[in-house]
Amino acid sequence: MTVPSRLPEPYGQGGGANLADILERVLDKGVVIAGDIRINLLDIELLTVKLRLVVASVDKAKEMGIDWWEDDPALSTRARRDALARENTELRERLARLEEWKKAPSDVREETP
Repeated sequence: MTVPSRLPEPYGQGGGANLADILERVLDKGVVIAGDIRINLLDIELLTVKLRLVVASVDKAKEMGIDWWEDDPALSTRARRDALARENTELRERLARLEEWKKAPSDVREETP
């Protein structure tokens, strides 16, 4: 009588998964790595570093509600275009206010725009 092992078979033995299979599985399911590093000296907290790392495919991340890169102008051309359009609109509004202020009579112009 043989007793089945409770430990999973390690990868790479007996024709198991190769690196591509592992990577596909990780990207499909996602992996979360979390940890805190805290350095204290005589009960005085000197440094705390909190690490949170999620490794997943873009589709899986979107499923989880993680899509911050779509709104970051440094990472998304659409976000960069939106930021430039918003800045352009603000500058045009400011220019219009300045032109209105300049057209106003000098006694009204005492106030800053």
